[in-house]
Amino acid sequence: MACQLTAGYATNCKDTIGGIVRVWLSDFGSLSGFTLDSDDQITDASGTATFFQYDLKNSGNTLTTTVTTSRDTGTTFFSSVLSLVLPKLTKELSKELKLIAYSRPYIICESRAGDFLLLGKDHGCELTSATISSGGAMSDLSGFNLEFTSEESLQPLYISGATSANPVAGLASVTETITVGTNS
Repeated sequence: MACQLTAGYATNCKDTIGGIVRVWLSDFGSLSGFTLDSDDQITDASGTATFFQYDLKNSGNTLTTTVTTSRDTGTTFFSSVLSLVLPKLTKELSKELKLIAYSRPYIICESRAGDFLLLGKDHGCELTSATISSGGAMSDLSGFNLEFTSEESLQPLYISGATSANPVAGLASVTETITVGTNS
């Protein structure tokens, strides 16, 4: 049988943490020729891409992947939902949000545990929901809540050699520009 299991799972040490510290968005189609190792980790890709960095500071930033499989149709896919909270309303981010809504970017997430994951490798990510709110009380969020969805044949993929300064540093065939966000 072609779908044989290869490993078990042991109780791990309690040495990890949750959350996302930053994401990078890049235009879909700017990368191609992804090379994956036997663990489905991205070890190379080709293309020229600009990655726009978004720094995140709160606990409302989450990534959840749901596996959907059907015995009747013989299909399996991975649906990932990335929720981001961007405090502070600005006209610049409001304008950028419109462009994000029209596009379907690649998104790279950096977790607090130091992992780098690519979402939307084959189909890009869709901004499926966004709210812009001013809040009511002085302590309420005045900012943006964004929700992206990607549906792929594989789960979000780890990226080899990624760093906080450059999420594609380990992908030798990619020519990248990293554009760090600005405060306003």
